[in-house]
Amino acid sequence: MTVFEETDRAVYQWLAEHRRVDAVAVAVAEDLGLDPADTVASLERLVAARLVHTDPEEPGTGYAVAPEVAAAQLAAPVEEEIRSRQYELFRMRRQLQQFTSAYRHGVQAAGGALEVVSGMQTVRTLMTRAAAACRSEVFTCQPAGGFRTPDTLLDTLERDRPLLERGIRLRVLHPHTSRFHAPTQAYVAAASALGAEHRTAHELFGRLVVYDRETAFLPLSDGSWGAVVIREPHTVAYLCELFEHSWEQATVFADAASQGLEQVAREIDQTILRLLGAGLKDEAIARRLGMSLRTARRHIADIMDGLGAESRFQAGAAAARAGLLTGDC
Repeated sequence: MTVFEETDRAVYQWLAEHRRVDAVAVAVAEDLGLDPADTVASLERLVAARLVHTDPEEPGTGYAVAPEVAAAQLAAPVEEEIRSRQYELFRMRRQLQQFTSAYRHGVQAAGGALEVVSGMQTVRTLMTRAAAACRSEVFTCQPAGGFRTPDTLLDTLERDRPLLERGIRLRVLHPHTSRFHAPTQAYVAAASALGAEHRTAHELFGRLVVYDRETAFLPLSDGSWGAVVIREPHTVAYLCELFEHSWEQATVFADAASQGLEQVAREIDQTILRLLGAGLKDEAIARRLGMSLRTARRHIADIMDGLGAESRFQAGAAAARAGLLTGDC
């Protein structure tokens, strides 16, 4: 790419006005008050940029060219290279497409048993297709509970609405802690009015979405936004049994205030104590209860302080002596 000097524009304008000039450019230099050597250097730059063309029949003369014409001439080889690259991409894709039918045949022969997909958008696309093809029921386990934002819950409601309007049975499991979360309360109220069923449990086994007991979506273990799509019948059946067991043990969703804040808090503390006694770490307890790590640690600290315990073992022993581990958790 040519690097222009301050004098180049003036020389170019003079050339456009006078149409032709000899290469010595004495007239240009005299009219513009420039050094002839600088003028010759300017003309050389203008020629390199295709803004000045030399006359092939009279090499000592030249004339100005419109900038758009110069741009077209400079762009021509670049555009040709782009076309060549595009053709190369087209040829590459066409060569690889011959394997498409073989891949599909292989996947179908294996029953499409398991597929690992990456990226939130890809997962959403697959779930949207599964929802559109759904015939009878969808159930999902949402261990995040109150972690979901109002915007996320609104999007979820908009995805639920077409299913419910088609008469699809929709069941959702939430952690008990979601009963304290106002946006989740609003979402459950709106979805329930459309026919959805919502229950809560103290502990959930993890995120799960199943369509028609045929296709299940599980999160990736690395915590990314990808998913494992399972279509293998025996595995999906096992996941369905896992959900049904949790569903039977769960209670109908109700906000904490309607159930009594004291009772709800006591139930949560009982569950935390039991999980502490089982040796679970703070992170695992937070995940099982659908609360943030900070909230879980605050609960644990309050429990230990209330029991006068300095260790988790002491807390478990004190809770057992006080009968705090009994009852339906």
